[in-house]
Amino acid sequence: MNQEILKQNFENHGFKTAFFSTAKEAADYLSARIRETSVSIGGSITVKEMGLAERLRENNEVIWHWDIPGRETLLQARDAKVYLASANGVSETGELVNIDGTGNRVSQTLYGPEKIYFIVGSNKIEPDLARAMERAKNVAAPKNARRLGSATPCAAKGDRCYDCSSPGRICRSTVIIERPSNGMEAEIVFVDEALGY
Repeated sequence: MNQEILKQNFENHGFKTAFFSTAKEAADYLSARIRETSVSIGGSITVKEMGLAERLRENNEVIWHWDIPGRETLLQARDAKVYLASANGVSETGELVNIDGTGNRVSQTLYGPEKIYFIVGSNKIEPDLARAMERAKNVAAPKNARRLGSATPCAAKGDRCYDCSSPGRICRSTVIIERPSNGMEAEIVFVDEALGY
């Protein structure tokens, strides 16, 4: 992970950045910074692998549809002050790529919370936007489709996107974030470990 390039490019794009060697260090940092507020979490294997939801529940109200599935939880999550997500692909040139099926995750990264933290493992980082898009579509999406039990070719074969029209398709919205949306503070927490898909 080239911290100097990532810091320069993302901070030039208006993001804050923080860098950690381990997921534990990143979790310690986030649990110290996020206190006495409402927090919602996107569908994030990264957050799950870090045990971050449990840590944050000690001092915050945490709303996560993985705890209580359903539309009501997704609607409640929209009002949280802080949002946690990862990214399916990250470019060294300073862009974040996310693909979503329901839209709750990508919409929260664009509008609503006062602050968003993107937690990014070293496995998500690619040299440029084209490669970050390719990673999101051909690495992250098939793994997520398989995890969700989607009836799609990518879930069955687990190797790449087939640009299918299956009803179970999870690639319905692709968002590229070049800079934080107006009125939102966004911080990228980089971890020099493989995390999530």
